[in-house]
Order: sequence, then C-alpha cells, then structure tokens
Amino acid sequence: MRLTTKGRYAVTALLDLAYHSEKRPVTLTDIAKRQHISLSYLEQLFARLRRAGMVEGVRGPGGGYQLSRDAGQISIADIIAAVDETIDSTRCGGKGNCQNSQPCLTHDLWMGLSDQIRQYLDSISLQDVLQRKNVRQVAERQDKQATTFGLDIPLQRDLMM
Repeated sequence: MRLTTKGRYAVTALLDLAYHSEKRPVTLTDIAKRQHISLSYLEQLFARLRRAGMVEGVRGPGGGYQLSRDAGQISIADIIAAVDETIDSTRCGGKGNCQNSQPCLTHDLWMGLSDQIRQYLDSISLQDVLQRKNVRQVAERQDKQATTFGLDIPLQRDLMM
C-alpha cells in the first residue's frame, strides 16, 4: 500500500486539531510545533481539508481552525481522500493494466487488500481514535513538551476545568 506522508500528516494534523479544538480554535503554528510538520506543508493540507468541508477557519484574535463537523462524522478514509491520497495496493493504480495492458496474476488479490484497507479506514472516525487511551496520553505528552520548548499551550485537562 502506498500511503504517503501527505495522508499520514493530514490524519495526524486533524487528530491534533480534534483533540485541541474542543474549547478554542487551533493555529497551524501550534499543530506544526506539536507534530513536527512544516507549517507551509500544513497550509497546503488545510487548504484541501477546507475545500473538502472538514475544517473551517476562525478569524480574529484567538482564531485558528476547528472541525466543521463532529469528529465522529469524519472517517480516516475521508481525510485521506480529501488530500488526494489513494488507498491502493496494486502496481497499476487499480486500472488492471499491470501486465501488457492486462491484469496481472495477482491483480485481484491486491485489489481485495485495497478494498479491505479502505473499508477499515472508513469504519474509523476521528472520534474513535481520540477515545483511545494511548492517543490521549501521547497528546498530553506532546502538550507538555511543547510548553517546555516555549509554546504556551494549555493542557487538555486544564481546558476542561
């Protein structure tokens, strides 16, 4: 399967956004620092995510981005598709022209794998991932590290008080 950094970073950035935007919008600078993703790359990804209707910008002081719909309504497969990433295990891109313009011997096998991966990622929402204990632990660790390195981000538990 070819899942490039574009798809991985988009999922990571939206998980970060979903975790941190429960109380206030989140800036791309904050996401970039916490996730070690280039700010210019995030800007490109968020332009695509905005066009796909997954995020919306909030202007003004305290502005940034927030999810445009509930985290439970955004699947991981939707995020990957929004940044023009394909979930494909074939060498031919699913076209069936793998061997002399014909399907190869294992074409159906790899197409089946691609379908299984797509169905799996479609069945998992951002909310499903956020509810995992280890994901919240990692997010809290990242907040602590970001605060230590000069990025003033309130911890999620502080926002809930």
